Amino acid sequence: MIRSKYQWLQLTFTYAFLLFFIALTLFPFLMIVSISFREGNQSVGSLIPKDISLDHWRFVLGLPMYNTAGELIKDTQSGIVLTWFWNSIKVSSISSALILLLSGSGAYAFARLKFKFRNNMLTGLMILQMFPQVLALVAIYAILDTLGKFVPAFGLNTHPGIILVYLGGVSMYIWMIKGYFDTIPASVEESAMIDGATTFQTFYEILLPMSLPIFAVVFILSFISYIGEYPVASICLVDSSNMTLAVGANTFLYDQNYQWGRFAATAVLSGIPISMVFMLCQKFLVSGLTSGSVKG
Repeated sequence: MIRSKYQWLQLTFTYAFLLFFIALTLFPFLMIVSISFREGNQSVGSLIPKDISLDHWRFVLGLPMYNTAGELIKDTQSGIVLTWFWNSIKVSSISSALILLLSGSGAYAFARLKFKFRNNMLTGLMILQMFPQVLALVAIYAILDTLGKFVPAFGLNTHPGIILVYLGGVSMYIWMIKGYFDTIPASVEESAMIDGATTFQTFYEILLPMSLPIFAVVFILSFISYIGEYPVASICLVDSSNMTLAVGANTFLYDQNYQWGRFAATAVLSGIPISMVFMLCQKFLVSGLTSGSVKG
């Protein structure tokens, strides 16, 4: 196909714009990676460090560190980042799994069952998700403080407590999954019921396998939002050993000493589980986002 001069110019401009946009997107990430390999705690400098240092990564990964004389440096905080990393994985995974369980069953009820005030409850869920969770920080603190006096396992500074708080964000995911359920013809389940299947069997054996894409989307979105969540976690988790990665990384940035290198290495580490979850569920994302999220 022969292109005109105008089409070549248009194609060149399009590619140039795309390359510029990609570079603009990648630049902050490359800067963070660069800072994690710099000597000292320099936040400003060239993209490629003059002297590459692995000290920040040794600290983050809990590996032994040595001074210029070859002597072992004793750091009581060494390895704490891996503890924060594990805490983030644990809290985000359990919260996302419970979100799937609650939002999936709730969405099925709203999509398929008939009961009083169904539309009113759906509208209520829609209104609730309009308010940012950060507005309820004082209430969340008071509730966990009171709950901890009766059930210490769900009080302040506990992982079950913050997981309980995160489950409050289930309303948005109910709407997403309900939108996907609405795209599946109810006749499929009605045929199974004629053959003797119960309501639970049609939900578990028919609707769930057909809804894997939207469940993958919900799991990824909730996992990403919880692994990087800071405001709620910062008031619920106080002890260093219980902190998540987002809260723990912030301790590297205090007025007397900005530890940019350790902060940058921790930030890069936090992106690894998100990337792994994204790659594992990638094949479900396109159909889930286009079918469920858009129509919902």
